[in-house]
Amino acid sequence: MNPFERLSERFKNWWKGIPQDSGGVMSLNSHSFLESLGLKRKRKPTSEVTYFTCLKMLSETLAKMPIKYYQKTDKGIIEAETTETSKLLTKRPNPFMTPTVFWNTVEMNRNHYGNAYVYMRKKFIRKKYGGEFKIIDLWVMQSNCVRIVVDDAGIFAGMGRLWYVYTDTTSGKQYVFSTDEVMHFKTSFSFDGVTGLPVQQILRETVSGASASQEFMNSLYESGLTAKATLEYTGELNEKAKTALVESFEEFGSGARNTGKIIPVPLGMKLTPLDIKLTDSQFFELKKYTALQMAAAFGVKPNQINDYSKSSYANSELQQLSFYVDTELFVIKQYEEEINYKTQTEEEQDDGYYYKFNEKVLFRTDSKTQMEYLKNGVQGTIIMPNEARRKLDMQDADGGDELYANGNIVPLTMAGAAYQKVGQTENEETDEPEQPEETKEPDDADNAEDEDEQGGGE
Repeated sequence: MNPFERLSERFKNWWKGIPQDSGGVMSLNSHSFLESLGLKRKRKPTSEVTYFTCLKMLSETLAKMPIKYYQKTDKGIIEAETTETSKLLTKRPNPFMTPTVFWNTVEMNRNHYGNAYVYMRKKFIRKKYGGEFKIIDLWVMQSNCVRIVVDDAGIFAGMGRLWYVYTDTTSGKQYVFSTDEVMHFKTSFSFDGVTGLPVQQILRETVSGASASQEFMNSLYESGLTAKATLEYTGELNEKAKTALVESFEEFGSGARNTGKIIPVPLGMKLTPLDIKLTDSQFFELKKYTALQMAAAFGVKPNQINDYSKSSYANSELQQLSFYVDTELFVIKQYEEEINYKTQTEEEQDDGYYYKFNEKVLFRTDSKTQMEYLKNGVQGTIIMPNEARRKLDMQDADGGDELYANGNIVPLTMAGAAYQKVGQTENEETDEPEQPEETKEPDDADNAEDEDEQGGGE
């Protein structure tokens, strides 16, 4: 089975809900299997709410932005004609995913594992003079199944080149892909420029501590928000009797179902709860501080993890702009550079073709502000009326494909042209503007000539 069939089969299994590391059999890491052995499952970083929120925010932000296909020409930048490759990037990368889900999955792998890989299945198209490779579809490779190898000895006929080794978890077979077949996206934290490190590895202790605090809160909820208690009794009890006594008290006193109920205490015994308050240990302050530190490592702003303690409407708007400049701008630039280099030929790049994420969708405003923006753009000779109507999902109007300008506004080189005489050049100076003929009053000499003509006629 070739690599494409393996990846396709893997996506079918995911679609049916089969665990990705099981191949249809119960995984040794599954929760039910570990519980049956009496073992405790290791906490996953994604179970911590702040870590999950940061992954969700970053992946969904990238998936919101559609990819546009442009071309640089002598007259400026225009939208390029649709190609087979541009259809894959903008409409359907593979039969199982839309572009939104596809790029969301890629970004999720990049942040969680530190690296994301996209396999480009290509086909050689023969032509009259030679031929070229065409991309058929795009597939997201499991980041934890890919290993990067540097060919120092030239084993793969390319000394010093990078190769991507994909290991199939079901069969154990390995497949080697060249850099021309794989798009590689990495995090910003990298020492060698080849592989990126995930945030969960860099902040291992911080993420683990946040997960432990969440587990502690879950235990409190399960026990009915009751802390530990001391049981005072006289005499000696063996271990079996102690265990039975503790279990009987826990049966009546612990758990949310026993909240508010009376606990029966035998004669001669005294049950004293330990009054441990979360405020004394500053539990929530520490939990909030840990969440802010984790969000800062991802580049996510406080208001995006629902922390509005020091936020206002204007402050939140600035945080959104800062999130785009400080965090997303690097991510978008990396994606655009990798996509343009790996999916296009040198001829297409030389002709000015390129892909670009439309980041303007991140700054959508209310209807009033949007109308003022379009109105100023049309009146300022920046956009045409039909271009503004298309942004509002309206059809073109007659005469809307022209730029309109205010008649009172002229280029700087034409300043004063309205005060020049007919036939006069710009360099000629005029003392005063010429009066229209219908408003010019006749002088005395003209009146005298008219009188002479009238006298001669008599």
